[in-house]
Amino acid sequence: MKTGSLLRDLQYRLEYATLRVVAGTFRSMPLPMATGFSAYAWRKLAPVINPKRHKRALDNLAIAFPEKTDEERERIALAHWENLGRIMVETMRIDRFLKEPERIEIVSQNIFSRYKDKLGAAVGVSLHMGNWELAILPFTWAGANPAAVYRSVTNPYVDAYLRYQRKDLYPDGLFGRGNVGDHGDDQRTARAIMDFVRRGGRLGLVCDLYDRSGIPVPFFGKDAKTQAIAAMIARRVGARIWLSRVKRIGKQSRFEIELKELRVPRTANQAEDIRWTMVHMQEQFEEWIREAPEQWMWSNRRWS
Repeated sequence: MKTGSLLRDLQYRLEYATLRVVAGTFRSMPLPMATGFSAYAWRKLAPVINPKRHKRALDNLAIAFPEKTDEERERIALAHWENLGRIMVETMRIDRFLKEPERIEIVSQNIFSRYKDKLGAAVGVSLHMGNWELAILPFTWAGANPAAVYRSVTNPYVDAYLRYQRKDLYPDGLFGRGNVGDHGDDQRTARAIMDFVRRGGRLGLVCDLYDRSGIPVPFFGKDAKTQAIAAMIARRVGARIWLSRVKRIGKQSRFEIELKELRVPRTANQAEDIRWTMVHMQEQFEEWIREAPEQWMWSNRRWS
């Protein structure tokens, strides 16, 4: 092994060791204490440590809520950091949430009960809200053996650890975007997930961020390039689309999951059907965000 490769492997191992120490510390603490500490630290430190992302959050809030004052937008931005701090700890204990179902309520029980035994091929689409990792739980609890697409981590040791932590949440596995993971690059991943759903699989996606190769659709009154893969898959293979929103209740690790079916049109104009689906998907996301803006991830890129 060359010197450069050895140094890189050493760096990866140190990063992995650090992650395991941090995760072990938070997993050993009572959950309210761990999430409370992390939320406080993120609220105080994130704007200082990463001023670029804090400014992006404020800029995004100005686009979405021009009627609000600077002080109101600042409060939402700080609360969003606090929510992300809680998510960090909850993500390190994601396996334990599956053993404590009382923490999560599916508020759309009528929909869940009607379809859980006859889902067929399905695409579950969520947004970065509440704790979005849990958005797939209705599929998991229904015994639908979902899989999901996630952004692969360059560090192979960290990537393997994150996959292992989610093995019970996504029984059919994770499709990695990027150059790490079971399916390699994005193009191969796109083919793999299309085939997965075509065979009757249930796939989870998060579709509320900027995608430079995406289709511009309105979001809070301004066009935003948006990932089209969920609408494309559903339209081409005849799958259902289920929109899922995870909403945090109070400041504890308790959540409500809301489900809505988005009926995909299938006319002679496939491109227009895909765009219609994307527009209505983002309209629903916007409605949900307006209800609890402090729970959405404003610091991520959404508009170019």
